[in-house]
Amino acid sequence: MNRLQAIRPFGQRIWLDNLSRELIASGELARLLADDGIAGVTSNPAIFYKAISSDASYQGELAVLKQDASLSAEARYEKLVVADIQAACDLLLPQYEASQGNDGYVSLEVSPELSRDEAGTLAAARRLWAEIGRANAMIKIPATAEGIRAFQALTREGVNVNITLLFSLPQVEAVWDAYIAGLSARLADGQPVAGVKAVASFFLSRVDSLLDPQVAEPHQGKVAIALSKAAYARYQERFHGEAFAKLRAAGARPQFLLWASTGTKNPAYRDVLYVESLIGDETVNTVPDATMAAFRDHGEAALTLPVDMDAAQALLAEVEATGIDLAAAGEKLQQDGLKLFEDAFAQLLKLTA
Repeated sequence: MNRLQAIRPFGQRIWLDNLSRELIASGELARLLADDGIAGVTSNPAIFYKAISSDASYQGELAVLKQDASLSAEARYEKLVVADIQAACDLLLPQYEASQGNDGYVSLEVSPELSRDEAGTLAAARRLWAEIGRANAMIKIPATAEGIRAFQALTREGVNVNITLLFSLPQVEAVWDAYIAGLSARLADGQPVAGVKAVASFFLSRVDSLLDPQVAEPHQGKVAIALSKAAYARYQERFHGEAFAKLRAAGARPQFLLWASTGTKNPAYRDVLYVESLIGDETVNTVPDATMAAFRDHGEAALTLPVDMDAAQALLAEVEATGIDLAAAGEKLQQDGLKLFEDAFAQLLKLTA
């Protein structure tokens, strides 16, 4: 069996962290779905900057859009990429239908400039959701306080959301609180909850990049994985316990953890570290091309996520005992991540201005 396909029996789905018009038109995305069992696609401003700046197939349409002075740079960008999201959604639709809505999603992010604007995030998410017009689309929103409130409202409305830039356990818990509150309100409204899908994108390699210089050598390259295991333990308690029982009985889906930033940044670490170490049921791993190729070549699929959970908790306790505040580190990483996305988005809009 293909090494990536071998992950699927453990209940995890691999999503591709990349999208471009060429990827779709060349048939490469269809091949990845068929050969590697890829079950979803994520995008972000940096991904689309690379696509639009390097893929010649955008240039003709972009030239036409630039002739329309009534369109802002952001509106031109959206017109370009919404078509890509729709095409990818259509390719993944058979998976979405065959899995009764568990697989087959494609994410598009709202403007990072709205990360502290709840009303603006809501308006942009609703607009993009309507423009894409696909049941297997996901709107990607950063997990700021404002973004989390918008997420709760969108969940109540039945919009699929990928809530992103999570780096700490308190951030994840706040997202799950919002998801359950949104679904509960939707159920109280008399609306179906079975069709709503959301994921919580927990970032990995950036955690270790920040904390490795601060922790003892035996803990280097291990904090992100330990945090992920701790988050998964809380996921199991939350979504397989009493807190979610009524919603589950009504057909609601748990909000899966999605492992993001899974390309290994430290060359001293195994290049598939953040894939091999976190394979488990009811999770997603969104993987960049290079990491996907590495796993296809030499990755080992095994049930690793629920293993050594006590050791993970002990490691986190040891790290915090040295004076490292993991929650504060998560806040810093989220702010840094927002800045990276804002910068990439600003560069992207220069292309469409």
